[in-house]
This record gives sequence, structure tokens and C-alpha cells, in this order.
Amino acid sequence: MNMSIRNRAVSATALTLAVSAVLTACGGGDGASSDTTAAKTTPGATPAGDVREPLVATFDGGLYILDGKSLELTSTIELPGFNRVNAAGDDDHVIVSTDTGFRVLDATGQTLTGITYEGAKPGHVVRHAGRTVLFTDGTGEVNVFDPADLSSGRKPEGRTYTSAEAHHGVAVALSNGELLTTLGTEEKRTGALVLDKNDREIARSENCPGVHGEAAAQGEAVAVGCEDGVLIYKDGEFTKVDAPDDYGRIGNQAGSDVSPVLLGDYKTDPDAELERPTRVSLIDTRTAELRLVDLGTSYSFRSLGRGPHGEALVLGTNGTLHVIDPGTGEVEKKIPVVGAWQEPLDWQQPRPTLFVRDHTAYVSEPGERRLHAVDIETGEKLASVTLPKSTNELSGVIAGH
Repeated sequence: MNMSIRNRAVSATALTLAVSAVLTACGGGDGASSDTTAAKTTPGATPAGDVREPLVATFDGGLYILDGKSLELTSTIELPGFNRVNAAGDDDHVIVSTDTGFRVLDATGQTLTGITYEGAKPGHVVRHAGRTVLFTDGTGEVNVFDPADLSSGRKPEGRTYTSAEAHHGVAVALSNGELLTTLGTEEKRTGALVLDKNDREIARSENCPGVHGEAAAQGEAVAVGCEDGVLIYKDGEFTKVDAPDDYGRIGNQAGSDVSPVLLGDYKTDPDAELERPTRVSLIDTRTAELRLVDLGTSYSFRSLGRGPHGEALVLGTNGTLHVIDPGTGEVEKKIPVVGAWQEPLDWQQPRPTLFVRDHTAYVSEPGERRLHAVDIETGEKLASVTLPKSTNELSGVIAGH
């Protein structure tokens, strides 16, 4: 995740979101009762009115749009298929990954726009340095644009690059016009390369087996995860940070522009059907040192986030949000949020999911059809809502600097 963020009504701050890279929450009943009344709509319908700092949650068959302060459910949009959501990088829009490509949702106006990026297997959405980058796995196409241009209602003019071969990849646009993008094929992923603003290759490293996910730290140190550590690009050079184990996969990361330390997951069993790790990794991009922190509870790839002061946040399967000092690795705070849960084997199935915006952590509880807002610093639960159906993905608008 690795992108600068600011709340529409609060001061600027940072988040990651940590992506990269995949999704979900824990199945529950589809009862009819709800704490709020939904104003149902369909794609292309007349907007129901503007929503304050909207949140967007997916469910089986559509999208919920909620008020970011009260958590009132303001609109329901029908959208068949398995959908994913990511902040677009401005005050109003969210990128929806559908079966046929990326679509742009005006979350503030509560309507799907006509802006689309068609292509099979839409993958990672990355916000960094005032640019949003879409990576389409089925084609290897990379699209870079200024999210502020979405407000025109037309598809933004931007930069396009096509990978040598299609693969499950990710790309990041840097402030100096460089573009970092992964290397791989459908069968094997090996590393990353960097292009200058004229698409000339200026750096490459293929010392990152199974490359997956990305995050950016303070000083624009950008990392991608490997099956044996992480690969960092900073000041025009790649540096490999080796894991302490022969197989030490860091496939999901979360960064903050106010911290030089990246947060990552950490898995050590290459043969596991689903490994449920209890350790997370902290990577100092200044020293290329990696520290492991044992939380005493497992978590999922939807559990990582960063707080407004660079705090490393991990939602454990014990239902607790762990607040970690990234400099020392100390767990400074444990905030109970939801009930205990277990990560499902299928990555597309729901499980509790963490989304962070400014000082607020939003946590879904699909088994109860609930969504909660928690103040990261005080631990106070600010709001909760019961939704008509269990949710899966969770995101919202996050404006970049």
C-alpha cells in the first residue's frame, strides 16, 4: 500500500494499505434486519446525493456505500460477480475491480461512472506521489493517471506501459517520473525493473523470486515482496533484504510516508495449503535490516495497515487490533474490536478486514454482518452498523498529497 493519504475533513496523514495485494472477510447470514435503511440504486442510476468521506464495502452481488463518520448505509449498488475495491486517490472515487476490468465508482456521488479500464484479471491498484497505477494481470498492461482528473467524468489521459509478459504483477509511479514494475510470466515471477519517464529501462533486479505486493516508506523507498525477503528500490538502486529463513515469504506489505520502516507479513512453509503465521516483519529501509515480531495470534493478508504517525497495525484472528511501534517492534496497544475468527482456505471468501483512514481504523465483521469504526489512539469504538448482508472487501476514498 504505500501511498500518501489525507482525510477530507482532517489533516494530512499516511497509510498503506497495505496491497496489495489480495482480499476478504468471515461469512455470515443474510438476515433482513439492519441498523440503517439502504437507498438502493443500480449502475448508472441517478445519484442519491453526496456522502461524507464514503466507505465502500463489497458483498455477494454488489457494493454498499456508507457515510464515513456515522457508518449509515446510504446506497446499495447492484454489481454481479466477485468485485474488489481500492481507493482511487482523490476525495471522491474508488476503483472497482470486476470480471471485465477496472471500473471507477464516484463514491461521494454514489454512482458508477462510465470510466473503465478493460482487461482480464484486474489486479493491484497503487497510489503514490500523486499518481494512481492499475496493473491488469491478464494483459500485463500498466495504466498511470492523476486521480484528480477523474472529476472531469472522462477517462484521464495518462501513461501506459505493457509488460513483456502478462503476470500477476504490480507497478508504482515515483515522484521523479520513474515507473517501477514487476517482472514475470504466468508461471514464474522473478523481480522488478525501473523505467525512466521515456520508458527506457534504467535499473533491474531479478533477485526476488515470487515477487508480490509493494509498499513505499519515508524517503520514497519502494519495496516489493519476495519468497526470501524483500527488494528495495531507493535512490536509483536496488537492495535485497534477505529473510532469516531460506523460505521467508513477505507477500503483503504496508508503508507510511512518515516512517522509514515497512510492515510485512511473514510465511515460512512453502508447502502449506494455507499458512496461518503469527509473526510479522518490520523492514528498516535505511539499514536494510529485518525484524520479526511474534503477535501470539495469526492474521490474514487483509489485516495489515498503518496509522497516522506510522504505527504498524495488525488485525489478529483473536479479534484484536495490535498497534506496533515500527522502530522498536514493541506492541504498544491491543484494541479489542471483533470476535475471534479463522482465515478461510479460499482467499475470495470473507474474513474480518482492516481499512485505515487517518486516525480511524475500520474493521468489518462479516460473521455478524457488522462494521466498526475505532479511534486508533484512544481505542474508543466510534460507531458500529449492522448491514443487510455479509461484506467482503472494504475501502473508501483516500486523497493523496
